[in-house]
Amino acid sequence: MRTRKQKIIRFSIALLVLFALAFTGLFIFRDSLLQKVITKAENRFDAEYNCTLSIKKAQFDGLNGVSLHDIILVPKQADTLLSIEKVTTTVNLFQLFTGDIQLQELEMKNGFIQLVKNEKGRNFDAFLKWEKEDNPENEKKNYAKLAYRLLTKALNLIPTNMTLQNLSLRMDDMGRKVTMHLNELDLRGKQLQTTINVRTNTFTQNWQIRGMADPRNKTADLRFFNSDTSKIKVPYIDERFHLLSSFDSIHVNVAKIKMEGNELHVDGYTAISNFTINHPRIAKKDVIIEKARFDYRLLFGEHFVAIDSSSKAQLNAIKVQPFAEYNTEKDTLYTLRVAIPNMKAQDFITSLPKGLFTHFEGMEAVGSFDYKLDFQFNKNNPNALVFDSKLRKEGLRILKYGEADLDKLNTAFTYRAIENGVPQRPIVVGPSNPNFTPLDQISPYLQKSVLTSEDPSFMSHRGFINEAFKQSIVKNIRTKKFARGASTISMQLVKNVFLTREKTLSRKLEEILLVYILENNRIASKQRMLEVYFNVIEWGPNVYGIGEAAQFYFQKKPADLTLKECLFLATIVPKPKKFMWQFDSSGSLKGYANEQQNFLTKLMLRRGVLTPEDTIGYKLPFTINGRSRSFLKLKAVSDSIPVDSLFIKEMVY
Repeated sequence: MRTRKQKIIRFSIALLVLFALAFTGLFIFRDSLLQKVITKAENRFDAEYNCTLSIKKAQFDGLNGVSLHDIILVPKQADTLLSIEKVTTTVNLFQLFTGDIQLQELEMKNGFIQLVKNEKGRNFDAFLKWEKEDNPENEKKNYAKLAYRLLTKALNLIPTNMTLQNLSLRMDDMGRKVTMHLNELDLRGKQLQTTINVRTNTFTQNWQIRGMADPRNKTADLRFFNSDTSKIKVPYIDERFHLLSSFDSIHVNVAKIKMEGNELHVDGYTAISNFTINHPRIAKKDVIIEKARFDYRLLFGEHFVAIDSSSKAQLNAIKVQPFAEYNTEKDTLYTLRVAIPNMKAQDFITSLPKGLFTHFEGMEAVGSFDYKLDFQFNKNNPNALVFDSKLRKEGLRILKYGEADLDKLNTAFTYRAIENGVPQRPIVVGPSNPNFTPLDQISPYLQKSVLTSEDPSFMSHRGFINEAFKQSIVKNIRTKKFARGASTISMQLVKNVFLTREKTLSRKLEEILLVYILENNRIASKQRMLEVYFNVIEWGPNVYGIGEAAQFYFQKKPADLTLKECLFLATIVPKPKKFMWQFDSSGSLKGYANEQQNFLTKLMLRRGVLTPEDTIGYKLPFTINGRSRSFLKLKAVSDSIPVDSLFIKEMVY
């Protein structure tokens, strides 16, 4: 009688024999099995992607090697997408049986990937279709597991040893061509090196990549730089978006990708030197960032993706501690917190990117400050928006201004508006200009109307209105476009007097910083700021200052304007050159213009800015005269009296 031990031994032997037979059969018929896999892949590409995949020859090499020859992928009625002469690879058999494919060796030579967009369409469109996941709507994704699985699969497909020869990536977007040619890439002993020849319609360069890459341990440390001493130019976007950008080098480090409990941690840093960017919507000049570095810790949890607060960003000498999170545990929350630890004001000024803050060049300051921003947006409850911005000063004082000398607001100065980059006629903001109007000689109705419509809390705020920022952010997010701003009179004043009307990132950032300095250092009184504002803003075509405006529209002095006239002037401040569209062919205000003024009047009454007595005579007919009337499209008035034909007939008979 067999013992239990003998049964186990016999069963184990049987399993080994069965495994050996299966392995032998697999080894004998592996080429035919490989051909079946290829046929299945070809059919799938044809059915799902409308592409023809052909592999001229495929075979096993040795125990775990596979070689493929003449691989071609062609979308139907489009340009060839991929062509490779030879691919040889080896696979870890143990990992293959567990379903976790890991490439050990890879050799690839003589081929290209080609992305083409022309009048017929794009040859890669079929591969941009997203497949819907079989995931119930109420079942939330586990971001940690998903990210770890995707990263692991991607890194497993990077072999530990790799040689790539004579391969190209080609792009042709309606004639905008880029070719990146790889003469040879070599990854051996965790060391990677390659040279990439880049050719576009505008330049040719040789890039180099050097460093350590260890896909199995999920670490890397790579430098990306030009072969000569010139900067690396970023291709394609210069022709496609008119955005010129370049840099000396980029250093990318991945120190850890690891699951810790239920969270995935990704640690490392990236650094760039002498990054230069130029685009008309960013700034008029090249913007240069000499040194920038981001030490990151990315966190992926079951319900969130985050940049951890232990991360650090550095822009020249400016150090920033960021925290950003996307969380779907209960509601969909977007959170951003930014902290700038205490730093010297002068270090901050000198660290600002060159070309982005030209009006600050030459500015000198003493003291220090720290800054904190707290922002949170709830997608399911937008009105619960959190926006809190705080700057704490310690002995902060401006010793010398740069190009924007804010002190000139307290003296007479010459103002020149800039229209489409062209300086307009000079206007003296001071007593020597007969049209200059002191604040106490401007109708109180106009002051109240403009303040109510443009900036009701001007006299009390410090340049910005947090609540207005909140409402602006909520509306812009809801409409998915810039539909509303939060500009105050302080911001309009700085834009008009010290900056330009150009719609660039540079101008907006400078505007914010200059307004903060102006308002929080009490450089000019609120009354003086308002006085200058009324005397420099545009009120119509080539009409600057309220003195000119009162004459242009009503042939009056600013002190003599009626409530109705002041309401009209207040409503045209946002678009003064289009004032004529408020009038019909008879010279009367259109319905919407009357409604706009009525709304403003009721608002002022409700806030106690006006009294009912102020509105006496409000319903009287309103008209403009003087030079402004010539801009209206009025119906021609006939000199003769029309004759009634019926009346003539009655007279005859």
